Amino acid sequence: MFAVTRLRVPDDDGPAFARDLAALLAALAARPGFRDGHAGEAAEEPGLWALVTAWDGVGAYRRALSAAEVKIAGAPVWLHVVDEPAVFLPLS
Repeated sequence: MFAVTRLRVPDDDGPAFARDLAALLAALAARPGFRDGHAGEAAEEPGLWALVTAWDGVGAYRRALSAAEVKIAGAPVWLHVVDEPAVFLPLS
């Protein structure tokens, strides 16, 4: 499964947010079941960012989000989350 989390960040917060997002991605990458992950800012809409991760399954993803290291690294990032569905199952 994969997760796509979009985030809205004020333009002047971009550099600090990029560092926070990289730290979160590193914390997620250390969790069991993590397969791959990418993050970046939209080319056509400054201030809109995305975090895309792939996991062995929904359980691995949810357990990763519950880990203390991920909660700590994610705290400054989750403040900017766009409230919308984020977990997707790939086509078979």
